[in-house]
Amino acid sequence: MHPTEVSRPIHHAGWVYEEKVDGWRMVATKAEGTVRLISRNGLDHTKRFHELVKALAALKPATFTLDGEVAVYDEELVSHFEWLRHLNHGALSTPPMFMVFDLLQLGEHDCRPEPLRVRRKVLEKLLKGQSLILPARRLASNGFAAWTEVMHRGWEGYVAKDPESRYVPGRTLKWLKVKQKDYRKEARGFYRE
Repeated sequence: MHPTEVSRPIHHAGWVYEEKVDGWRMVATKAEGTVRLISRNGLDHTKRFHELVKALAALKPATFTLDGEVAVYDEELVSHFEWLRHLNHGALSTPPMFMVFDLLQLGEHDCRPEPLRVRRKVLEKLLKGQSLILPARRLASNGFAAWTEVMHRGWEGYVAKDPESRYVPGRTLKWLKVKQKDYRKEARGFYRE
């Protein structure tokens, strides 16, 4: 499921806003004791992220599928895409982490038809107490306040999501993303509105 990019911050009443992580999109699966990390273009990165694979294997369910991003964060908790290419970059950072924004399967249950609000609750329970595998950070419930937080913290952007959305592969208008780098030139207009 891929968010549609929009050029300006938005607010839809009742929607949720999550940090847009600057990392590598991955699907993590566990089946029959085997964990795999697969990128959106189908490349297997399981061997690249040993500690994440160990943490995923230790999660209690025997079978699951999670959608998220592998990311590395600096001391200000800002994610850096380029640091994943060179994990020994010399800067103070976290180890690679898996920031999970959706739960597709749990055991034999296909979670995709469930609304996002239900999937998120189950996901938070599943990941409680984890340190390398975390739910994507939620922001303020108002889209404009969430954007102010993004700008203040220097994050890449946010993804606005309809909490009633089902997980449907492909581009969707139920998830919308705004990126800070694309918006900086319009920032003055945002604050005047």
